[in-house]
Amino acid sequence: MDILGISAFYHDSAACLVRDGTIIAAAQEERFTRKKHDARFPSHAIRYCLRAGDVKLQDLRYIVFYDKPLVKFERLLETYLAFAPKGIRSFVAAMPIWLKEKLFLKSLLRKELAVLSEGTAELPPLLFAEHHESHAASAFYPSPYTNAAVLCMDGVGEWATTSAWLGQGNTLTPLWDIPFPHSLGLLYSAFTYYTGFKVNSGEYKVMGLAPYGEPKYVQTIYDHLLDLKPDGTFRLNMDFFNYCTGLTMTNGHFAKLFGGPPRQPESPLTQREMDLARSIQEVTEEVMLRLARTLHRETGMEYLCLAGGVALNCVGNGRILREGPFKGLWIQPAAGDAGGAIGAALTAWHQLEGQPRHADGATDQMQGSFLGPSFSNEEIEQFLRQIGAPYRRLADDVLFPHIAREIAAGKVIGWFQGRMEFGPRALGARSILGDARNPTMQSVMNLKIKYRESFRPFAPSVLRERLSDYFALEVDSPYMLLVAPVLEQRRLPIRQEQRSLWGIELLHVPRSDIPAVTHVDYSARIQTVHPETNPRYYRLLKTFEEQTGCGVIVNTSFNVRGEPIVCTPQDAYRCFMRTEMDVLVLENCVLDKSEQKPLEHDTDWRKEFELD
Repeated sequence: MDILGISAFYHDSAACLVRDGTIIAAAQEERFTRKKHDARFPSHAIRYCLRAGDVKLQDLRYIVFYDKPLVKFERLLETYLAFAPKGIRSFVAAMPIWLKEKLFLKSLLRKELAVLSEGTAELPPLLFAEHHESHAASAFYPSPYTNAAVLCMDGVGEWATTSAWLGQGNTLTPLWDIPFPHSLGLLYSAFTYYTGFKVNSGEYKVMGLAPYGEPKYVQTIYDHLLDLKPDGTFRLNMDFFNYCTGLTMTNGHFAKLFGGPPRQPESPLTQREMDLARSIQEVTEEVMLRLARTLHRETGMEYLCLAGGVALNCVGNGRILREGPFKGLWIQPAAGDAGGAIGAALTAWHQLEGQPRHADGATDQMQGSFLGPSFSNEEIEQFLRQIGAPYRRLADDVLFPHIAREIAAGKVIGWFQGRMEFGPRALGARSILGDARNPTMQSVMNLKIKYRESFRPFAPSVLRERLSDYFALEVDSPYMLLVAPVLEQRRLPIRQEQRSLWGIELLHVPRSDIPAVTHVDYSARIQTVHPETNPRYYRLLKTFEEQTGCGVIVNTSFNVRGEPIVCTPQDAYRCFMRTEMDVLVLENCVLDKSEQKPLEHDTDWRKEFELD
């Protein structure tokens, strides 16, 4: 039985094909359209999933959408009525779109799906799950746990912004929720907006900026913005926010409370933004910890599953693992709205069809999150010959030692192999790689490869068996969703003249013997690499370890700022040529930058991609 899950029309549209409970394929629309966070109907992603499953649209058993638009419209109307007459501008702007498209979403979906089916047959039944139900299903059903508590935290679905669930076997039971407008995700997004970053895109920048600041605004947040209870439930003081009725996240009261207007995007960062980032990060972690403890107390479950956009806060996840009461933690790698496509499809399989679920307590069902398209060496060679790009095709026994030596020599490598990742993290299929031991690698990658803010940290990929040699973490972290400290014995002492540095100046102080992946607070966002899910990437790390003794390399996503992660060999080659990457590896085909001709008639990528 084939079931198609769809998420669309808010941000990060995606599609997922599930066959008899197994995820066959999943992809985000942005990877095909090259428009980051593309919210449009995921026609390209659906076509890919159908091709991957060798199935036609009309042969599907169900098509399941990830939320209920009519309930969302009800929330929108009730919110405007509650705040009237404030928000009339926002109301007037939003209503035409809702009345034209979103209110009649079922008709719109059928119209778009009919185009994909080429009108050859009647469409399968179209079902609608609830937004947080889709999140919960994406967290629990692919997890390795037979039974678990489930916590979903995001901006808002239909009404819920935080929800708790009990997963048992093949069933998910809702326990309680916190309704809009009281939202941890929107609180974090308000600070994202206020510190000059883009909402629904720049939240991870706030998390990365936080260690440069001091938590000087924590008490101000508790005193004026957030009424936090001991059990983790909370209410926001809406006098300081504008997202219910306005076109911005915060208002004049918020600006007065924190001493000035929001930072203008792309303007210089000041210590105020760093302190604000640190403060909201600490508050968010405290809420996450309290909610986790409450859920453990209420359910008695040993394991916790997380989804929703807040579950991408890997610093908070790390604290739940270290300080929380649960024996194990599993986070959906596509925790945001894209993952709702997986949850919607699995909900139909397990809840509607009543099909059993098999969990062994150790292995999840996400297949390393490598669920996207792949390309053969023959397809890649055909493309390279077509564009006249010089390359060498190397056998594996030659390829892996060669690329390991190039990394050790300080080269930056574009690494393209296997199926593309599903979710926001590059995990060794569409990655840019470098030497974690190199003290200049972070600044080189930020400024010359990614063209992004200098403060942003990079993640380490580490051989799973070498994890405890580098980091204070004892569990798998295959999806780069846990932050843990670098071991004390690997840290470098701070010299006397460095002790007076503060803020962004701290960036230039090496913190450990793997400085390119050690953040200013001695933390790292860790990816453990496993031979079962990514054998070629594992082999590269293993070869690098054999040559250097180091079991860690730098791994960042294969894209420039504002660009989605590359999908095709064409995307990878274009990105390679637009940056100062040294070597490109497309499966077994190796390209050296020094041998390439400049791209003809290429556009300025800064005009092509909207900066995130």
